Amino acid sequence: MSARPLRIAMLASSRYPVRQPFAGGLEAFVFELAHGLTAAGHSVTVFAAPGSDIDAPWNVMPLRTFRMSEATRRLEPTTPEWVVEETHAYLSVMLELARAELGSFDIIHNHSLHYLPLAMAHTIDAPMLTTLHTPPLPWLEQAVALPGGVASSFVAVSEFTARQWEPINGPVPVILNGVNMAYRPVGSGGGRYAVWTGRLVPEKGVTSAIAAARRAGVPLRIAGPVGDREYFDTAVRPLLGAGAVYEGHLRRDELNALVGDAAVALVTPHWDEPYGLVVAEALAAGTPVAAFARGGIPEIVDDSCGRLATPGDIGGLSRAIREAMTLRRADARARAERRCSHEVMVQCYLDYYRQLIFPPMEGVSA
Repeated sequence: MSARPLRIAMLASSRYPVRQPFAGGLEAFVFELAHGLTAAGHSVTVFAAPGSDIDAPWNVMPLRTFRMSEATRRLEPTTPEWVVEETHAYLSVMLELARAELGSFDIIHNHSLHYLPLAMAHTIDAPMLTTLHTPPLPWLEQAVALPGGVASSFVAVSEFTARQWEPINGPVPVILNGVNMAYRPVGSGGGRYAVWTGRLVPEKGVTSAIAAARRAGVPLRIAGPVGDREYFDTAVRPLLGAGAVYEGHLRRDELNALVGDAAVALVTPHWDEPYGLVVAEALAAGTPVAAFARGGIPEIVDDSCGRLATPGDIGGLSRAIREAMTLRRADARARAERRCSHEVMVQCYLDYYRQLIFPPMEGVSA
């Protein structure tokens, strides 16, 4: 099997730039994976939203932008503009990849949540690998169900997500998301506060974290982008104060310091998290986790590094907070190193890339 450096194209979000501070876990994941692949000596090109980090050590190709004309807006006033923009961005990049010279890329790694990369995968000479970062969304599901199948291989970010997709896709291999331990030293936990990080949207459930921390008598510090302004203003802002503080949308170094100094990290999704990157990030900093047992989170959190509560059970979560605060930070870090290794994730993807690029010849053993 060839060990030459690979030429890898990655399709990221067309809406949210891959840059700090990250809009969400998907953007952070693409950044981490691109960094790891580049550090391993491979050529990486990331097709991402305009405004992505052009100073990164990999190639950044902004996805094409598009604005509807005033005439179209008048004719179709109910069509969300972002839907048209996303479709244009991915149609443009897939046509560009289809026209690319043979050998421009060895593999296309698709992280988008749009159906077009899947529907058009057969037009590209290079193999495509799609990481399933979400449950079966309607548009993605219908692309997978196209007659004749989809010219893409798949991996899921957790066993939970793989099980969700299995009725649609069949068995899907799993590569757990990893976090880079190198720039996440174990924090002191000396702040004696709880921390909650993530996008401030209803499905992330920060209101449950505020209620549980208050019941446990533990101050709470909150960090992340406001993804839903109405939700923040009407549901979150009125709960701030009395020990709950919003720190804003922080860069990675600021976030690492905040999480590392916390005594416990709260993860309170109101939906089934496909993985739970914030869990891995907290454990890497040595911060134990108190979380709702939803989605892929129980695959990361065990009794050595955290406590789980029944989803929606505020009393149970408040007890989990107090218990998690007694756990050893070294054990939380050790769990991250075993379960959420960045190096293992990068190597697993490289191994899978090579399987797709250099498939064994029929009748020849690998």
